[in-house]
Formats: sequence, C-alpha cells, structure tokens
Amino acid sequence: MSPRRTLLSLLVLLATGLVLAGCGGSDGGEQTAEPQPQPTARAEAFPAADGRTLPELIGGMQQGPELAPSVSVLDTGVNRIGFALFDSAGKQIPGAPVALYIGRTNGADARGPFVARSESLKVPAQFESRQTATDPDSAHSVYVADVRFPRRGTFRMLAVVKLDGRLVTTSYQDMKVGGAGELPPAVGQKVPRIHTLTPADVGGDVKKIDTRLPPAPQLLRDDFADVLGRKPIVITFATPQLCQTRVCGPVVDIVAQVQAKVGDKVSFIHQEVYADNDPNKGIRPQLTAFHLRSEPWTYVIGRDGRVSSRFEGAFSAGELERAVAKVTA
Repeated sequence: MSPRRTLLSLLVLLATGLVLAGCGGSDGGEQTAEPQPQPTARAEAFPAADGRTLPELIGGMQQGPELAPSVSVLDTGVNRIGFALFDSAGKQIPGAPVALYIGRTNGADARGPFVARSESLKVPAQFESRQTATDPDSAHSVYVADVRFPRRGTFRMLAVVKLDGRLVTTSYQDMKVGGAGELPPAVGQKVPRIHTLTPADVGGDVKKIDTRLPPAPQLLRDDFADVLGRKPIVITFATPQLCQTRVCGPVVDIVAQVQAKVGDKVSFIHQEVYADNDPNKGIRPQLTAFHLRSEPWTYVIGRDGRVSSRFEGAFSAGELERAVAKVTA
C-alpha cells in the first residue's frame, strides 16, 4: 500500500496509563460539560463560495497538507465531519485555521466555508492507556466541522488552510452521502439489543474482552442488553491494541475520563471489535448487529433506546460530555 493511501485510510477506517481504582464517579449532583471550542477562524478569513466552482474558489492557491476525513457514513442535512491534516512527512498539523468546502463531482455549486473547530483528544495521565502513551503517532486533536449536504449522492470536499500567513488548499476527497443496504443506526433510530460480555462471562479474564493496557473495568461492568431501555448508555466499539487507525486508544481513554465524571447515572460500555481479539477471525457479532464496518464508533443512547448522538472516529471529552448531557437532562 502506498504511503499516500495509507495516510488517507488512517482516519477513514475509523480520523487514538493508568486507570484510577474504583473511579466510578458520583451518581449525584449536576455535571457541567466542557463548552464547545471556538472555531479556528472567522468565516470572513476564507473565500466565500458565492456561486463559484471549487476550481474557481481555490484558483491560485498552492497545494497544502493532506486532508484525512474520519467519517464514511453521511446523510442529507448537517453532518459532523471529523478530520485531520497531515504534512508531506505524514505528521499531523494541529491548531491551524481551516475550513471545509463541498461541491458537485465536477466542482460546480461550491458551498462553504464550513469553518472547523479544533477538539483536543488529550486526557489526564490517570486515564491515558499504555497504547496512547507509547505511540508517537497517536492523535492528540481532531478538527470538526458541521457541513450541510443538500442531497444524496457523491460530493467533492476540500479544505482551505491558513499556514504561514497564506491560504493553501488540500486535494479533493469524494464523500458519498446516503447509501443503500443496511446502515449503522442513525440519530433518532432504535438500536438493536445486543449482549456485551462482562468479566463474569470470561471467568474474570478481562483480557479476553478488553485489549486496552491496562484494562478499564469500569467500562466492562454492564451487559448492554440488561441496561438498554433502563438508563442512558454510552457504548464505544473500539480496539486499542488492534485498531486500524491511531484513534481507538485515545477514544477509549476519553470514554473512561467522561465515565469518571458522569458516574453511574449512565452506563458506559467498551465493546472490542474482533472475535477472540484476532483480526483474522473477523468482527464480533455485536458490530455486525449495528452494521458497523469500521472502527471506532461511539453511540450515546437515551432511556428510550434511541440514538441521541453518534461519533464515527475521534471525538473530544467535551463533545462526549455535551452529548451525554442531552440524555441526562
């Protein structure tokens, strides 16, 4: 596989210590979610679409970093687009002013700018897994933009980035909106009732159901089927040790951090991806039931058993806290 293809698949397949003993948090009192970060720049800092084509919009701009979206499932309306920017050496570029643009596959009908915000993936040391701490390429932040797609079909997407005081453009990425066949549960839809294994199901050998180092027992206590419809749930499908991206470790770290803050009023569950933790044996039936073909995915589910929020790929603790607040209000 070429370095370019490897780079672009880094987050598309999703685009990453120590756990305090007994860190279940408190089940009483109000928890305040972290506020949403401000956009990386004002919309006025980027060219307006104004009916132009994408080639017209970026005319004269030099080629800049590589755009790596972390989402593969999109629908009409507003979509959360997580993405990363990489330089020519494959190093992530954090904190740059950046906006996304979309258009038809021929570049016509450009729309934007959709200015992104930068969300941190860092967690306090007590929630950082060994995988995250020892991986020099582990992601530390993710750009997020809310992009409205007017219809189903394939769109071209690019980012305009301000680097060293000048605007540069990324290459195009084709984004498919809508799809046929069985898709992962969307916001507002009911989720399937699945069984997730607990330590009691594996004779206490949590390594069979958690590849995280060290394991996060507070995310393994509940069987999803037992709590569905009884209390809000956060379930993350991720495999810190066997992840095809650099974000599974940080995602589970973030879930552990938010679980400690929110406590027992929400059930937090980590579901591993591969049967017997062996990629050669295929994915576990729990992912098949959710029609998931990539990882990581995280769902926030209300007491009614319906999806309140979902995240494909990386997200910040603040994003998860704000999503949890919606089902605990």
